[in-house]
Amino acid sequence: MKTCISSMRGRDGVRLCASVVAVFAAFPVLAQGQTATLQEVVVTASRNEQLLGSALPHTSVISREDIERSQATDLVTLLQREAGLQRTQNGGIGTVSSVFVRGAPSLQTLVLIDGVPQNKQDASGAVSLEHLMLDNIERIEIVRGNVSAIYGSGAIGGVIQIFTKRGSREPAANVSLEVGPRASRKISGGVGTTLGATTISAGLSRVSTDGFLAIDTTQLPGANPDADGYSNTSGTISLEHKLSAAHNFGLRLVRSDADTEYDNAYGAPADIQTSTNRLSQSTLFADNTWGNWRSRLSLSEQSDKSESHDNGMYGSNDGFTTQATVLSWVNAVALRDNWRVSAGLEQQRQHVDTRSDSPYASTYDADRDTSALFAGLEGQLGKGNVQLNVRHDRVGDLSESTGFLGLGYPVTEHIKLTASTSSAFNAPPLGYLFAPGYGNPLLKPERARSKELGVQYEQGSQWLRATYFDTRIEDQLNYDFITSAFENIGRTRNSGLELSYRGSVGASDVRASLTVQDPVDEITNQRLSRRAATLLSLGVSYPLGPWRMGADLQYSGDRPDTYSDSATFSTVNTTLDAYSVLDLTLSYAVSPTVLLKARLDNATDEKYQTVYGYNQQPRSLYVGLIWAPKL
Repeated sequence: MKTCISSMRGRDGVRLCASVVAVFAAFPVLAQGQTATLQEVVVTASRNEQLLGSALPHTSVISREDIERSQATDLVTLLQREAGLQRTQNGGIGTVSSVFVRGAPSLQTLVLIDGVPQNKQDASGAVSLEHLMLDNIERIEIVRGNVSAIYGSGAIGGVIQIFTKRGSREPAANVSLEVGPRASRKISGGVGTTLGATTISAGLSRVSTDGFLAIDTTQLPGANPDADGYSNTSGTISLEHKLSAAHNFGLRLVRSDADTEYDNAYGAPADIQTSTNRLSQSTLFADNTWGNWRSRLSLSEQSDKSESHDNGMYGSNDGFTTQATVLSWVNAVALRDNWRVSAGLEQQRQHVDTRSDSPYASTYDADRDTSALFAGLEGQLGKGNVQLNVRHDRVGDLSESTGFLGLGYPVTEHIKLTASTSSAFNAPPLGYLFAPGYGNPLLKPERARSKELGVQYEQGSQWLRATYFDTRIEDQLNYDFITSAFENIGRTRNSGLELSYRGSVGASDVRASLTVQDPVDEITNQRLSRRAATLLSLGVSYPLGPWRMGADLQYSGDRPDTYSDSATFSTVNTTLDAYSVLDLTLSYAVSPTVLLKARLDNATDEKYQTVYGYNQQPRSLYVGLIWAPKL
């Protein structure tokens, strides 16, 4: 189905542009009487600190305060509220999930944790976002569009950077408890302090639930009709020691251990399937400043270890381990007249190995080295600002160069126009190259080009951004059912409009986003699988004395999908219905140190699916408390 943005020509384009202009024209009225100033600082858009309003790529921030007000438990649930992002999930919390950024799949979206790229090198290539809980996350920055020139392989749809909690100058501690239906329980705690010149932070959380029936057995009758439980234990540790005001070093540790029950749609009703995932990351870093030169040197190792068990007739015990060791050196030098130059080097060692006791499976073990050289320049050009980034990557035997050029120009004191053009690439994971039977060592990188035009309004606490984007991807990695192997046979495009707003209306804090897009396969001219043409999110938080009430509405248009008929094994095309989901939150500050909270997910008990045959959470009420004692 074509959307109103699928062609920016003719009357539809004129109406759309007129609507955007009207929205921006109305905002000075909303800003009247606003004295607070939005001073959000971001680093992901250029790899250097800058105000959110100065970022040229479309960037948004989810702060710790936003996370706490949402009362969300996991990362995937939280991300779906942002412009251009769409979630798919095979059931409830902890089940296999994907996040599409501007229609790009997880394989084409780079995820960073504390600046470290998450590399998953098996034949899925998708980072295990479903196992990242929110208790130990301080903030999240989302940059949309091609930024491979800054971050390298995978940054086609954009970058999602997760910052874990740091220690505080003053001693602080917190404990959180939550209970809900289906024996759902969550407990978390954290401490932070400064001892002399050393800042310390540690956090631990435990989430568990008996779950619900993930598969709809009326659609996929071969699955076990039992509830699918999940448990997750996550922890972080941060140590940072100041040698002086200009020099410090530290250590950060992140770990998440998850146990998941799931269903095989093509098994038997009595079959049992379970999996375990162990995500871990350790980083040593040193930050140094010499005059106008800032430098960071870091050494990291991250891994994802998975084991799955299926006791069915054709079941087996399978597993994989994917690891990456990353050495990074990033530098920035402040020049005169508000200009800054940056440059850096990155070296990675990537590894994957698989295990299986199935007579039908072949295992593999593969490694490769990657290296990169990158540079950037940003500063003021007349009244406007400019950002230029270039990068060259070698990934195994592959070599790729990418670039980004962005311009910003203030039309008035509060309205700025932006434009950018960029190129990006994504190297095939090791599993795509070397998995026995379906790997293809001759694969080329996926390549993308993108153009953007935007307009931004910022005054007081009001921030609004509209971005038109057009992205085209060639040599896309797809599984070829003719050759029974991965091939560079895909070619896709997506054009659309994103609207992002955050600010206040009266006493209410408001966050809203709208995405209208046309993600299509250029070969078949059909909409990409599971992508919606329209996405809408609206969140309102209203304080009333010690009370705070919140509401979040998520809307997704219909989406094409396919499934395999269990009787004939033929592929069947289907359409997933549009849906609207309303979540409600309530909190009450009993005292400065105790907060009671309640959350009603899916308040209208909407029946919907993001993947054919897999149910989503029904109406569910959770209650809990947070205790943050004064130390």
